Amino acid sequence: MKAKNLILPFAILFIALFFGCKKDNFKEIKGVCPVVSSTSPFAGETSVILNKVITVTFNEAMNPATITKSSFTIMEGSTLKSSATTPVLGTITYSGTTASFTPSSPLAPNTNFYCTVTTSVKDVNGNALQVNHVWNFSTSTIPAVLSNDPLDLATNVVLNKVISAKFSEVMDSTSIIAASTFTLKQGTTPIAGTVSYKDTTAYFTPNNTLLANTTYTATISTAAKNLAGNSIASERVWTFTTSKIPTVLSTDPVNLATNVAINKVISAKFSEVMDSTSITAASTFTLKQGTTSIAGSVSYNDSTATFTPSSNLQSGTTYTATISTAAKNLAGNAIASNYVWTFTTSKIPTVLSTDPVNLATNVALNKVISAKFSQVMDSSTITAASTFTLKQGTTSIAGSVSYAGTTASFTPSSSLQSGKTYTATISTAAKNLAGNAMASNYVWTFTTGTIIAPTVLSTDPLDLATNVALNKVINATFSTAMNASTITAASTFTLKQGTTSIAGSVTYAGTTASFTPSSSLQSGKTYTATISTAAKDLAGNAIASNYVWTFSTGTIIAPTVLSTDPLDLATNVALNKVINATFSTAMDASTITAASTFTLKQGTTPIAGSVTYSGTTASFTPNSNLLGNTTYTATISTNAKNLAGNAMASDYVWSFTTLSSPPLGPGVVNLGTSGNFAILTKTGISNTGATLITGDIGVSPIDHTAITGFSETMDATNQFSTSIYVVGKIYAADYAPPTPTYVSTAISDQETAFTTANGLTTNVIVDLGAGDISGMTLAPGLYKWSTGLLITNAGVTLSGGPNDTWVFQISGDFTIDNDAIITLAGGAQAKNIFWVTATQALLGSNVNFKGNLLAKNLISLNTSTTVLGRLLSQKAVTLQASIVTKP
Repeated sequence: MKAKNLILPFAILFIALFFGCKKDNFKEIKGVCPVVSSTSPFAGETSVILNKVITVTFNEAMNPATITKSSFTIMEGSTLKSSATTPVLGTITYSGTTASFTPSSPLAPNTNFYCTVTTSVKDVNGNALQVNHVWNFSTSTIPAVLSNDPLDLATNVVLNKVISAKFSEVMDSTSIIAASTFTLKQGTTPIAGTVSYKDTTAYFTPNNTLLANTTYTATISTAAKNLAGNSIASERVWTFTTSKIPTVLSTDPVNLATNVAINKVISAKFSEVMDSTSITAASTFTLKQGTTSIAGSVSYNDSTATFTPSSNLQSGTTYTATISTAAKNLAGNAIASNYVWTFTTSKIPTVLSTDPVNLATNVALNKVISAKFSQVMDSSTITAASTFTLKQGTTSIAGSVSYAGTTASFTPSSSLQSGKTYTATISTAAKNLAGNAMASNYVWTFTTGTIIAPTVLSTDPLDLATNVALNKVINATFSTAMNASTITAASTFTLKQGTTSIAGSVTYAGTTASFTPSSSLQSGKTYTATISTAAKDLAGNAIASNYVWTFSTGTIIAPTVLSTDPLDLATNVALNKVINATFSTAMDASTITAASTFTLKQGTTPIAGSVTYSGTTASFTPNSNLLGNTTYTATISTNAKNLAGNAMASDYVWSFTTLSSPPLGPGVVNLGTSGNFAILTKTGISNTGATLITGDIGVSPIDHTAITGFSETMDATNQFSTSIYVVGKIYAADYAPPTPTYVSTAISDQETAFTTANGLTTNVIVDLGAGDISGMTLAPGLYKWSTGLLITNAGVTLSGGPNDTWVFQISGDFTIDNDAIITLAGGAQAKNIFWVTATQALLGSNVNFKGNLLAKNLISLNTSTTVLGRLLSQKAVTLQASIVTKP
C-alpha cells in the first residue's frame, strides 16, 4: 500500500519538472515542485489510536506561513467523503519537512476521517502544491465490559467463585493483569488473588475461599486497554453476595429429649434449602445406639431431612443422631461441622397402684375404681371401652372411664352389689404419649362390703352449741358420699325456732350438706336442725333415723376493727400506700364501700380514693400518691355493719405519717400472679443434690415430667404435688383443674413483667462499668447494659431504703462468679430488686444472690448458691444443692 501511495507524488514531481511549478497567479520560481511524500496515518489505515497526531511529510522544506487551518484540514464523516462535513478542531505545527495536526480532543472512536492538504501550501521558493492531497483513515474502537460473572447484585454466589469480566474486543493482556486493573474488595479490604486473561475475558481467582454471607465489590479500572491502547470509558464496578453456610436450625426429637416414641421418625430442619443428593447419601444422616448403627432410610423435603428407622427403636434407650459435613446447600457449601444430638426413648408404661388395692375387702358400693400409671398416658387410649373394664364373674359392669394426671378412673353406672367379688382390667390398649403400650394386661380383684347405712358424723354448730353467730350457715357431714338430690329436698334438711320453720336454702358438696338461712337468726334464741331419713347415700341407703341437734345464738355483739395497716401513729409510710382495716367479723360489703364509711383526710381536706372489701378487710386506695412527710387521718364510721346488720359502737380513727421523701428508683415491677412462685419456668426445672426451696414452684406449658430431681408426691386432689426439697407446692400444666389455668396465667404475668421491666427508660444509667459492676455500691435506680453484665467474687452492694427500688436491664448474659455476694445496705429489700436479662443468667458456686431474676432463657445455679428472691425464666432453671427463698 505504501508503494501505491508514492506513485502520485512522483508523478506530480515529474510533471512539475517537465512543465514547471507555476500555479494560478503565483510567480514561478524554478526548482522542484513540492509534493506530499508520506502521511501518518497512511491512506486507508484503520484502528488508528484516538489521540493520534496527523502528519504530512513533504519532499522539501515548505513555507510554514502557507500551512494553516484552511490549507490543512481534517473532516469527520461516514463511509462517503461527501458526508464528511464536520471539521476536527486542532492546532497545526511545522518542523523540518513535516506538518503536524494535533486534534484539540481525542478523535471519535470507530469513525472515518478525511484529510486534505490544499494547493495553497508552498515551498520556501514559492512553488505551490500542484493538486490537493486527500486521504482517509478510520479510528479504533473504545473497549467495553460486555458482561461479568457473577452478575451485579447476585446472591448465593459460591465461596470458591472465580470472578470474570468479558470485553467487547481483544484487550492488551499486559494492561489487564496489572495489579490495579482487576480488583476485588470486601468493604474497604482488598482480597488477594491472581488475574489472568484469555480470548476477550479477564479472570480474578481469589487466593482463599470467600467468606460466607458476605458482600464483595469487583472493579475493572480504566487501566484496561485494547490493542490500540484505548482504555475503557469508565470503571466497571459490580457487587455480589456469597451464599450462607447452612446450619441445622432444629431437630425432632430435640437434643436430650426423653420419653421419645419408639416408632419415632427423626428429623433435622436446615437454615436453608439443601442439595438433596448430599442429604440422602447413607453417610450424611446416621443414627446409632452406642456404637451400633441403626438401619433406616433418609429422605429430604423442603428444608427438612428425615431418618426413618427400619424397625421400632428400643424402649428406654439413648440414641445419637448425626448430620455430617457431607450435607451441602444448593451453592455447594457444607455445614461447618457435624451436628450431633441425643435422645432417649420412653419406657414401657406400667400400673403403679390401684384403688381399691388388689384383694381389698369391704369396698364401698359406690366406689370409683382407679389405676395410677408410671407415666402420663395417651388419654384417648384410656377412655376406650375396651381398655379399662370391670366384671363381676363373667358379667361386664357398665360404667364410664375418665383420665386425669396419671390416673384412670372407672365409675360404675350404678352401685356395686354387696358382698361380691369384682375383677378390674387395664388392657394393653393403654398407651403412653409416646405410643408405647403396656407389656401385658393388668388385672386385680376386690370384694364389696355389706350394706351399711350412712350416718351424720358431725355438725356445725355442734349439738347444744351456744353463742352461735346470727349469720351462721348450718352444716352436717356424712359418713359417706350422699345422693345430692335426696339432700337438697326441702323436707330433708330443716331448721326450726321452736315450732316455727326457718326459711333457707340447702346445698350439698363432698360429704357435707349446708343450710343457709334466708335472713340472719335472732339473737339469744334456741334452734333445732334436723336431717331426715329422706337422706340417702349413692347406693340408695337411707340414714337409720332422723338426726336432730340444737344450738343457741349469742347476744348482739358489735363488730370492731381488730387491726390497721398502717398502724396508728406509724411513720415513714410509703406514698403509694393502700390503707387497710381488718374487722373482728365478716362485714356487709355494701356498708363498707359507701363513700362515707371509710375516709382519709389530710387535716380537714378529704383525700379522693376508692374503697374495696374482701374477707374481713376493707381497703382504701388513694387516687394519687400521698404527700411526703405529711400526717393523715383514717376513719371507719359507724356506717360499717356486719352481716347481721350490727353497726360498730363508735367511729374508729387512726393516723399515720408518710415518708419524708419518696422512695428512690424506678418503682416496683408488677409481677402479677408470677410473684406467687419462688421458681416459675416454661420448659422445666431440674435439680441435683440437697436443694431447699421455700415457696411454690411451677411449669407451663410443659408438663410435670419437665420437673426432675424432686421426687414429687402427688396430692390427692391431683392439683399439685409436694417434695422434701420444697417448702410449698409444685404445680404443672398437666395437673387437675384449676392448676393449668393458674400456672398459664402466672406465665403470662411473668412475660408481661419482663416486657414492662425491659421497657423502662426514665433516668436510665447506661453501660455502667462497661458491663462489670464488681466491687461497686449502687444507689436505687434504673441501670441498662447494651452487652452482658459481670459480677466477680468482689460482689456488689445495693444501698438504699426499704421502699427504694432497683431495675437492671441486661442485653446479654448475666454472669456471677463463684463466691460473689450481693450485699443489701441501708434497709434495702430483695423484693424491690429486679435483674432482667434478655439471654441467660449463670450463677457460680457459693453465690449469695438477692432479688427477682427474670430471664429470657436459662437460669443456672451452681453448687451451694443461695437466692433470696424469685427465679422466673421463659425457658429452664437448673439447680445444684441450691437454696431459694421467696421474699
